[in-house]
Amino acid sequence: MLYKLAQEGFRPAKYFSIDRVFRNEAVDRTHLAEFHQVEGLVCDRGLTLGDLIGTLREFFSRLGLTKLRFKPAFNPYTEPSMEIFSYSEQLGKWIEVGNSGMFRPEMLEPMGLPPDVRVIAWGLSLERPTMILYGIDNIRDLFGHKVSLNVVRTNPICRLGW
Repeated sequence: MLYKLAQEGFRPAKYFSIDRVFRNEAVDRTHLAEFHQVEGLVCDRGLTLGDLIGTLREFFSRLGLTKLRFKPAFNPYTEPSMEIFSYSEQLGKWIEVGNSGMFRPEMLEPMGLPPDVRVIAWGLSLERPTMILYGIDNIRDLFGHKVSLNVVRTNPICRLGW
């Protein structure tokens, strides 16, 4: 999509998706082999790390999560890169809820984007914030035969107001 954007004459753009992700991971209290992820990408001139952090804070605040921490991380396609953590009162610890970063210039240059264009991007879990918001201490309780029907009955649908 970035290559196409460059070929059509650059204009600022935002892309978002919500998808299921499948990973070969061991299942435990905070990990599933399949989960839902919100992915986002913003492409514009002069974007900064502050824009990325501000976007992530706004997104999570609309979900009701305000206790956030950002930790430097490695990703081969972005620099700087950050993991995002939110505090879980139920578990008494910080839980990773996503990963993010700014695309490296050497990733954007071959696509033909102007040199001053920056791209911020993220991939955020939906299940882990749900655990934190509803005080669930085991992610496996969100799916399958162990789902608490009481949680489904007593909690309203989330409206983000975008």
